[in-house]
Amino acid sequence: MGDALATSRQIYDLLVSKSSAEPAAMRTWTGETWGRSDAATTIVLHHPGSLRAALLPPSDLVFGEAYVYDDIDIEGEMFGLMSWGAELDPLRSSPGTVLQLLNLLRRLPSTSRRRDATRPTIRGRLHSTGRDGEAVRHHYDTGNEFFELFLDPEMIYSCAYFLDPRESLADAQHRKLDLICRKLQLQPGQYLLDVGCGWGGLVRHAAKQYGVQAVGVTLSAEQAAEAKLRVRQDGLRDRVTIKVQDYRDVAGEFDAISSIGMFEHVGGSELETYFAKLHGLLTEDGVLLNHGITTRSRPRRWERKKASFVNTYVFPDGELLPLETSLRIAEDTGFEARDVESLRQSYALTLRHWVNELEENHKLAVAAANEQMYRIWRLYMAGSAIAFGSGSISVYQTLYTKRATPWSYGRSWATAGDDYY
Repeated sequence: MGDALATSRQIYDLLVSKSSAEPAAMRTWTGETWGRSDAATTIVLHHPGSLRAALLPPSDLVFGEAYVYDDIDIEGEMFGLMSWGAELDPLRSSPGTVLQLLNLLRRLPSTSRRRDATRPTIRGRLHSTGRDGEAVRHHYDTGNEFFELFLDPEMIYSCAYFLDPRESLADAQHRKLDLICRKLQLQPGQYLLDVGCGWGGLVRHAAKQYGVQAVGVTLSAEQAAEAKLRVRQDGLRDRVTIKVQDYRDVAGEFDAISSIGMFEHVGGSELETYFAKLHGLLTEDGVLLNHGITTRSRPRRWERKKASFVNTYVFPDGELLPLETSLRIAEDTGFEARDVESLRQSYALTLRHWVNELEENHKLAVAAANEQMYRIWRLYMAGSAIAFGSGSISVYQTLYTKRATPWSYGRSWATAGDDYY
């Protein structure tokens, strides 16, 4: 016990010495606390092997499981801990420090509560319609009541559009919906397809404010049920249709297509299929708005893809790709990119709103799901906020048309009607 306590203190002091960021405090299983008494975050070690369970082998998956399965707890402000962790990540390139840390961790007991946990698994051929459906349901069928605790009243589960960081999440989400409709230049009587429609916020807004006929498709039955309820409540059943359907099975012709926050589920191997399918669904002068998360990472081809916390517990089979990859494949399938806009800082702020709301509703979240689900989402969203803030990942709205579509000069949808000189 004493040796484990002393070794844990050595590990803590080593980590503190290697980062310029404000460190978290640490409270041990004995009640002893290290670090500043006014630290914004405290890591709680529940047993002598807690740090080994959280840091060996070093990976975000191992750390996340130690938190989810209660080898450690995180009290106070989550974002500070994520920032400190991001500062420590470069230690991987310092062999001497890594070896020192690993030697200390191996001196701790190899007890871990995650040994009794079963990691989620998705079966079937990668990105088959059956497996994609299972992956989406794993993420979105957490329960509508759970999502309602941290999303805005319209339940928009994608990046908001802030013009001022002081404004409300609801205002920024409403602006995002309207911006999408204006970028698509929707007109009364047109047909809109929303791929991955979530709880129906965009199709309802487009029908009410722009007079379109809208179809929304999702693979989540829970989302679809709530979306249909909201469509009925708004009196829009004659203008909005919600379907549980894979985008690959959609038929028809549409003047505009929106894909907001589902692009990450497609996968690099299916991007050509994805863009070709949407190209085929558009009228000759139709417009596609693709809103998706990208990564700055450029892994070498020979590097093996490692299991991560997000891919294991949050987005099974999800894949983030560089922006140029999607642009190239979209243009190879016949599209032309007409407008590209980054919403990276808006997503960082959106996620901070979500985490704050989730933390304020901790007890209700546990009642709606369970403590493990609360911890998974708290950690995932806080880590994502830091990643967007640092620029390691980003999110882009890209407007595509077919190559022969007449050119619309300038951003008429973004300029004032009296914008003359």
